[in-house]
Amino acid sequence: MPESFRAYWVRIQISGLESAACFFCENTASMENQQSGTGPKGLIKRHEFVRVIIQCLYSLGYGKSASCLESESGISYKSVEFELLESHALDGNWDGCIDTLTAIMDLTGETRTSALYLVFKQCLLEYLNRGDDSLALSVLRKTIPALHVGREKAHNLAYSILSMNDKELGKIDECVIHELRKTLLLDLEKLLPPPTVVPQRRLEHLVETAILAQMDSCLYHNTGDTVSIYEDHCCSRDQIPTETVQILTEHKNEVWFVQFSNNGEYLASSSSDCTAIIWKVLEDGKLTMKHALRSHQNPVSFVAWSPDDTKLLTCGNVEVLKLWDVETGTCKHTFGDHGFIVTSCAWFPDSKRLVCGSSEPEKGIYMWDCDGSEIKAWKGMRMPKVVDLAVTPDGENLVTVSSDKEIRILNLGTNAENVISEEHPITSLSISADSKYFIVNLNSQEIHLWDVAGKCEKPLKYTGHKQHKYVIRSCFGGVNSSFIASGSENSQVYIWNQQVSRPIEVLFGHSMTVNCVSWNPRRHQMLASASDDHTIRIWGPSQSKRKTA
Repeated sequence: MPESFRAYWVRIQISGLESAACFFCENTASMENQQSGTGPKGLIKRHEFVRVIIQCLYSLGYGKSASCLESESGISYKSVEFELLESHALDGNWDGCIDTLTAIMDLTGETRTSALYLVFKQCLLEYLNRGDDSLALSVLRKTIPALHVGREKAHNLAYSILSMNDKELGKIDECVIHELRKTLLLDLEKLLPPPTVVPQRRLEHLVETAILAQMDSCLYHNTGDTVSIYEDHCCSRDQIPTETVQILTEHKNEVWFVQFSNNGEYLASSSSDCTAIIWKVLEDGKLTMKHALRSHQNPVSFVAWSPDDTKLLTCGNVEVLKLWDVETGTCKHTFGDHGFIVTSCAWFPDSKRLVCGSSEPEKGIYMWDCDGSEIKAWKGMRMPKVVDLAVTPDGENLVTVSSDKEIRILNLGTNAENVISEEHPITSLSISADSKYFIVNLNSQEIHLWDVAGKCEKPLKYTGHKQHKYVIRSCFGGVNSSFIASGSENSQVYIWNQQVSRPIEVLFGHSMTVNCVSWNPRRHQMLASASDDHTIRIWGPSQSKRKTA
């Protein structure tokens, strides 16, 4: 070989090695770049982040942008395993699907079984559709039972497939089969773990999780509006009621109880002046008297709105229970007799049944319909005195507070009872709108939050208010019942964020004990308080940013 040609050949080889080295370095740098961290603290894996963005673009309908990002980044939205599985499924290569699913290392036994079951279900349908009865029978008799999916599930599959009549089988065209295979892939995508697939709508989930975390840490968050992602979320105290916007003075003596209707359009109050009043909430947030209810002979200690807000119950102090028509203000029925001392009452979700408790053990608890017919009773000498009671809004549980410092949660469907013992006397009870939690006021100057399901061994505790000798009533309020409000013996109103044991606001204005508070369930920035100073105060956000939510 001539020397010049040999030198030329050597140069070619060296040049090739240099090109290969450059290619290797470039790709190695690209891989390292993909594996590197991004974000202010470098905690996010770049390739995962880009993959999630690509998925988001596809889900939002920006296919061209997603494809462009895949090309530019060298990162594919779909993993190699899923692309292979997709190819096999769309081609009807069921053996290939099974091999691919079996090879996925992160697929747990139960999930793998569910995925294989979906594949065999589609496989069985296609065998029958093209007349391969023997193959279909083999899948039905041997393959599916071997998955141990359960006899009932296997039988249901056999019944659903084999019950298809002859007109249906053999008539499914290729277009329909293709769509069924695409549906199969969507179902498999929900089962397969990362990184084989990216969980559906992953970027939206991550952003929403971050927003929810910021909302949970925001002491004053009290809006159902969407939140901007341009900046970190933080509400000011203007989101909750902090200033008196109206004082109601129609009662002539101590006001013991207030409660907004479920639709937030009315407020009911009761007083030691032997009356109850129904107030109308106007569009501008002001309240005006609708009806004065004057049938009781003794102070009125308690009221309860029917869930449909057409009826109102009032409890007289050491007196009977009365049912009122909200629209007309007329008394429709009186329950019990003068010997029946009612302490509290509550409605069932159908607005047709009610329950009330008595401080007399032999009277106990009664369930009536609106006409006064007794439906059920819990009574007897061993029955403790009922201090307060409530029915969860979902109608599943009856919660009672007794004079022996115990809380009883009775499941009305199963009759299972859970008993919670407190160390100090309980004066009142309130249940959250979602039926999951309740709070009780104790004369030890604490409010305790428990869960209805009985999973919490210890309650969340809220302190700061004053309560020694009087009945003080608290309530949930705000968006998602995020806040707790309570009256106090020092003439103030206290507000807590449910996550914090110390009050975030103390409202001044009353001159005597605040007996009860109620948060409007629809206008989340409206709070009412009832006091021994004969007044009801309506609280709203500060004047600078007042609005109704």
